[in-house]
Amino acid sequence: MAPVALAFAVLNASGSTGDLGIVLAAHMVPLLAFLLVGGATADRFGRRTVLVAANLGSALTQGGVAALLLTGHYSLPLVAALEFLNGVLAAFTTPALRGIVPQLVDRDRLQQANALLGSMRNATKIFGPSLSGVLVVVVGSGPAIAFDAVTYLVAAGCLTRLSPVGRVDAPRKTTMAADIRDGWTEFRRIRWVWVVSLTFCLINMVQTGTWQILGPELTRELSGEATWGFVLSARGLGLLVMSSLMYRLVVRHLLRLGQLMSALGALPLLVLGAHLHSPWLIAGAFVAGLGSAVAAVGWDTSLQEHVPPHALSRVSSYDDLLSYVAIPIGQLCVGPLAHRFGGFRVTTTAGLVYLVAAVAPLLSGTVRRLPHAPAGHRAPVPAGPAADAAVRPGTPQQPAG
Repeated sequence: MAPVALAFAVLNASGSTGDLGIVLAAHMVPLLAFLLVGGATADRFGRRTVLVAANLGSALTQGGVAALLLTGHYSLPLVAALEFLNGVLAAFTTPALRGIVPQLVDRDRLQQANALLGSMRNATKIFGPSLSGVLVVVVGSGPAIAFDAVTYLVAAGCLTRLSPVGRVDAPRKTTMAADIRDGWTEFRRIRWVWVVSLTFCLINMVQTGTWQILGPELTRELSGEATWGFVLSARGLGLLVMSSLMYRLVVRHLLRLGQLMSALGALPLLVLGAHLHSPWLIAGAFVAGLGSAVAAVGWDTSLQEHVPPHALSRVSSYDDLLSYVAIPIGQLCVGPLAHRFGGFRVTTTAGLVYLVAAVAPLLSGTVRRLPHAPAGHRAPVPAGPAADAAVRPGTPQQPAG
């Protein structure tokens, strides 16, 4: 809900797209800057504690933004500062969320847990923006953001009721910087992790900016403005459908399947670049959503099954950092490239790069052979030296992404 409500709030209060750009950047920059600190903090101090604190903090920051809007005291410096703090808190949330799941469910149920989480996330992507738009029209942006703040309080209350059964290593007598360096060592050591992470860094660079910036423009040119909304809804529906199916899907090599299915994400770009009209584009977006859902569940499950528990949040934070930092690079480059070579040609090229990058990790045996422990099959949980051996190149192991 928040992005829609915040965008209209800033535009209505200031009348300036420049203000909106500053507010969005104020959120993204600290998210990138503090991700590694967030991962190290989650591994050191406990993931439930970090999640509760981050959600309480987010309730305060979003509540502050809502108060400014409801009282008619909009101020760009104040809103940007609150969104900066919100971005910092988000940097602590993401690694802790991925790290806490193995502490809540058995290893052979991780895929099902991630499928359920994915289903809920994808449902909110479909209904959240629509609900936010209705609230903005009916009662205004301020109440919509206030409602968003309340949801953080509800989340914090739910998180306090979690009872993690696993336990990460006790905090060590090292500095935070040393923990971050150790996380980098672990990330670099596990070959299939950095291979797939680099792949998705490239994919995000060529896909996100192209899809977000050229997608609406080219779709309007081919099929009209209304089509873009149907395209986004179709992709969201594909994500939701496949996330639900992943709850029951049983495969031996989940990472391999995820990489193969992720290649479907290139389809909408290729359809758009080929000047095909709305039925093809909507169908392509739906199929892309199916593939992206498999890739997401496969990656999270693989990380949780094969990365040593004491380093899971830190390894996840390096993966997230690579993914996020590529997005603004692509967004900045796509405009000049489209001006120089044409939007349709850039979109086609981005789709081809996406396709090749998605399947390239399968050239690595550590990615192809990484095993998965489906429900009903209780594989031993790697720990300590055994875990190190489990993920060395050349041994049958599993992927992330």
